[in-house]
Amino acid sequence: MDYTSREKYINKIKALINKPIIKILTGMRRVGKSSLLHIIKDTILKDVADENKIYINFETSMLLGINNAYSLLEYLKSLLEDIEGKVYFFFDEIQVIDGWKEVISDLKLNRDCDFYLTSSNAKLISNTSLSEEYVEFEIQPFTFSEFKKTFENMELSKENLFYKFIQLGGLPFLKYFDLDETPSFEYLNDIYNTVLVKDVLQYNNIRDVDLFNHIFSYVIANVGQSFSASSIKTYLKNKNKNISVDTILNYLEYCNIAFLIKKVPRYDVLSKKTLKIDEKYYLTDHGFRQATGCPITQDIERILENIVYIELLSRGYEVKVGKVKDKEINFIAKKEKDLSYYQISYKIRDEKTRERIFETYNLVTDNFPKYVLSMDHSNFSQDGVIHKNIIDFLLEDEGVKWKISK
Repeated sequence: MDYTSREKYINKIKALINKPIIKILTGMRRVGKSSLLHIIKDTILKDVADENKIYINFETSMLLGINNAYSLLEYLKSLLEDIEGKVYFFFDEIQVIDGWKEVISDLKLNRDCDFYLTSSNAKLISNTSLSEEYVEFEIQPFTFSEFKKTFENMELSKENLFYKFIQLGGLPFLKYFDLDETPSFEYLNDIYNTVLVKDVLQYNNIRDVDLFNHIFSYVIANVGQSFSASSIKTYLKNKNKNISVDTILNYLEYCNIAFLIKKVPRYDVLSKKTLKIDEKYYLTDHGFRQATGCPITQDIERILENIVYIELLSRGYEVKVGKVKDKEINFIAKKEKDLSYYQISYKIRDEKTRERIFETYNLVTDNFPKYVLSMDHSNFSQDGVIHKNIIDFLLEDEGVKWKISK
């Protein structure tokens, strides 16, 4: 199969091959986790004998009976019987296996092993106490830089490609539709429903599907805006649907755990504290918004915010929404000792718009870089604040985050 090689992830993973560290790839379905496993198995480790590389996708129909540590170890026993030397295990969607970490410990105790795991559930890491070191890579959809590279044969300008990116999002499989909107949106709807059904509704035993869809539709329509569970409750009450605030919060958390949405905390710049209220939500893939009926012309700035947020995550930043007195900074991005501020706007040609965007930075007194990103090609940098065209910013490449944990 024609797998898309994503060098920024592959290069980091390559550095850990044959190291006694478990490699775990997490992220939403269809962002390319399985493809990365196959690239490692078939290309990077091409000189390793096939029998010493064991790949298992735990969601295939043939393996539905394997769902716990005992059944998996029994299944592996026959596969490993005649294999000598180091074994490379590639376990796809490992969260299906109840007690999977016991399997890892058992195999490491009895064999020379190297492990590569994937999961579409964020709780895999948070609820796991591994006795071994592991490194987690959260795989994101294509950034615009990857999207542009994928469709460079289309001979479109970077501006036209960016508008396609705004429409379609960055799921890797879209490359097979050659930017055709109809099959692309059909695919996005299928994936959207698959993630909802498998990773949210079924996994969490949600029975009132209609109610859940109303809640999630509200989130999609309000991406990048502050809202509370109480505001969703009021919205639903107006539709004659009653639900508790706690249930709404649970549903939002289920979507977050499935990597469908991202909850972004708010940070008070002056007090240097992370606040427990007024979080914002963004979509892991902004293409879902358009595919589910929200037009681009409506709220273009929030779509751009969504794109920049995922871009910053892909570059390895921890990202929060900034609060300075009664004003907001779209994003504060931190990576180790580096900090930077970002304001996002569609166009800032109008002087009043520029004044509104730039004046917020007057309240920030530190010397960390401050950016304004917009679709304008003219340079409106002023008073030490750097203005960049958003497309040019997205085509910069800073690598990917990875962190060893235990």
